[in-house]
Amino acid sequence: MYGFRKPFAAAGYSEAGDFFGLEFKTALVISQVLGYTLSKFIGIKVISEMGKNNRARAILILIGIAELALLGFAIVPEKLKLAFMFFNGLPLGMVWGLVFSYLEGRRFTEAMGAGLCASFAFASGFAKTIGKSVQQFLETTDMAVYWMPFLSGAIYLVPLVIFTLMLNAMPDPTKEDETLRTKRAPMTRADRVKFFKTFGPGMVMLILAYMFLTAFRDFRDNFMNEILIGLGITDQPDIFTKTEIPVTLGVLVLLGTIMFIKDNLRALLVNHWVIAGGFAVAGISTWAFQAGTIDPVVWIMLTGFATYMAYIPFNCIIFERLIAAFKYVSNAGFLIYVADAFGYLSVVGVLLYKDLAVKNISWLSFFTTSCYLLAVIGVILSMLSMIYFMRKHVNWHKTNA
Repeated sequence: MYGFRKPFAAAGYSEAGDFFGLEFKTALVISQVLGYTLSKFIGIKVISEMGKNNRARAILILIGIAELALLGFAIVPEKLKLAFMFFNGLPLGMVWGLVFSYLEGRRFTEAMGAGLCASFAFASGFAKTIGKSVQQFLETTDMAVYWMPFLSGAIYLVPLVIFTLMLNAMPDPTKEDETLRTKRAPMTRADRVKFFKTFGPGMVMLILAYMFLTAFRDFRDNFMNEILIGLGITDQPDIFTKTEIPVTLGVLVLLGTIMFIKDNLRALLVNHWVIAGGFAVAGISTWAFQAGTIDPVVWIMLTGFATYMAYIPFNCIIFERLIAAFKYVSNAGFLIYVADAFGYLSVVGVLLYKDLAVKNISWLSFFTTSCYLLAVIGVILSMLSMIYFMRKHVNWHKTNA
């Protein structure tokens, strides 16, 4: 999916000028994120209600629509390109929920989920590396920057079909899986409302923390090119992949070990500590960089590690263990999409704020300040959420004993 979403971010689009006061690339990012955000809100219903039989077909159709949108992006006039970037993001927002639905509710969900989620870091960097390479190959044409996303996506079409069919061949969770992790089931609207009434305060704190985290993560991801330029690192297409491979391996090892924690409540609390740790690393590494203790490339890698250390548990582990800890028949896809919907809404807000309210601040300075804000706010909210769920579990145990 990242091969159809991220390659465009490897280009600068500086020759296009401004669009209603926004830099053209910022306008493109906002257009795609608006489509992606709307997709997340739609996914709250679609993902939580969808059964296994329709998942593979839905994945292929959604990504196919996204690739057609990139074709439109390549051939339409400049101002219409924003609309096609919106329609590129619109179908892609539901792909993650469809994929994770195959994995949840199993003894080994953490191991599979950590591997899948760690691909966030690697796939994003790899997709931009491919995009940058395709752009350089096409540099002899004036339209290289606009055809690059479509041609980059085409590279992934055959592997997409093969691996989607393999994913669809996965067996259902076993009875032992259901005993250890609680049965997963589609949720009606009434089920979704009841869940939030039951766990509302804790979910609100987690969602607020995730909103700050998603805005930070997406800003870093989409404007890595501009941040690297601000650091004096240019003309290195493989830098996107080089900085993210250590991140992928580090996060994979860290989060994969949580599968060995059998007690679901303990695992839920450990996830809170991991998330808080990620927030803290973002602030500490930034302080070390500004103090001259670490070089720019190491700092970029550490901010990536911090981001995904906190981000990945939200996307595959913490909600998985929340359901299991309280033995609440539901599905993690619903919880992930509620968090994602508001998370990507915050992305739009941050992009508008950066390009309209503080336009004169450099990308690098804005990113540096964001690291400190993320650290402080994130640690506070994640700790408050952990305390809530600890107390909730004690009362839950007494009520349901």
